Amino acid sequence: MDLAKQAKIVDSIHDTLHDFVGQRLKVRANMGRSKIVESEGVLMQVHPQLFIMEVDRKRGRTARQSYQYVDVLTGMVELSQNGEPLFEPFIPDGSQDAETPLTDRSSLIEEFEEEKMLS
Repeated sequence: MDLAKQAKIVDSIHDTLHDFVGQRLKVRANMGRSKIVESEGVLMQVHPQLFIMEVDRKRGRTARQSYQYVDVLTGMVELSQNGEPLFEPFIPDGSQDAETPLTDRSSLIEEFEEEKMLS
């Protein structure tokens, strides 16, 4: 996938999430080393490079978590509402699957961020 296409997808993710500000969402984040963190909370803010969620913790406490749109693009972060995913996978299963080393995904993220800074 070329960088121009990635930039358009990230912009569309940003625009879509902008419509969900203030709503409850479920987040499933792949933290690496087979660690998956699932949490639920309210989408508080969207920024040009990231979005901020206020997620529920134990005993009625909340915490703020930030995620990058690029993580949604690569599938490292999945968002859903009422059991329905907000986004379909952007990278087809045949070209890059869950077994792809994180270094490959990291280089994809680095390339995208460099392109965003240049434009």
